Amino acid sequence: MSQTVNNEPRMGASILRLFFHDCFVNGCDASVLLDDVGSSFVGEKTALANQNSARGFEVIDTIKTQVEASCNGTVSCADILALAARDAVFLLRGQSWTVPLGRRDARTASKSAADSQLPGPGFNLSTLISMFDAKGLSARDMTVLSGSHSIGQAQCITFRNRIYNDANIDATFAATRRANCPTTGGNSNLAPLDIQTVNQFDNNYFQNLIARRGLLHSDQELFNNGSQDALVRSYSQNNGLFVSDFAAAMVRMGNISPLTGSNGEIRTNCRRVN
Repeated sequence: MSQTVNNEPRMGASILRLFFHDCFVNGCDASVLLDDVGSSFVGEKTALANQNSARGFEVIDTIKTQVEASCNGTVSCADILALAARDAVFLLRGQSWTVPLGRRDARTASKSAADSQLPGPGFNLSTLISMFDAKGLSARDMTVLSGSHSIGQAQCITFRNRIYNDANIDATFAATRRANCPTTGGNSNLAPLDIQTVNQFDNNYFQNLIARRGLLHSDQELFNNGSQDALVRSYSQNNGLFVSDFAAAMVRMGNISPLTGSNGEIRTNCRRVN
């Protein structure tokens, strides 16, 4: 599994994003992996936060095919996604953790729930804290899990308003980002979430926030004279603390409303119900 996830650093960020976007919508049940089936079944892939953003599905497909060949009907897509997210972080120089297993896969998905439950790039701090609290996660969990933005990239449409309108942004950083994100057009143009080490999982994301170089408005909200400033400073100065807290928070997030026992199923194909 590790070799499959590590084919490209960007793919590791995609797998981590898939796991987040799965767990935040009705629990960690692999619902985000389900394809639409005409008009009879509409999944979560076309939700605003997932459309043209959620990637890495083919990696999960490859892992699932290999697992089914060895022990069919045994390992759920939800567990595979949780394990792949852990491996992605570890292979990008983060910390590993023990993933509790036994999740089963949902037979349903909800585009409307994805639209309403996934945190957005323009949200303020109080909204972010409330959304994580609704999932049983603390403000500290919210801040450390935001450190997943240490890797990966974001589309211009998600940060355009910040680089042109926010006041709490480094001027040189804003100018750099504007060069590839005009006021109109170029919505899908990409920029790294961490300007320092885009392909390494580390605490530079938090150092960027202190320098007012958070790419998304929601990123910079973590360090903007608010309740999380001290924690951001701590993580910016202590990478060991960050990766340790991140691993523990990932376990907590992975425990959001899993399907167990006879609930759900173990899909043969992660893209469709059995």
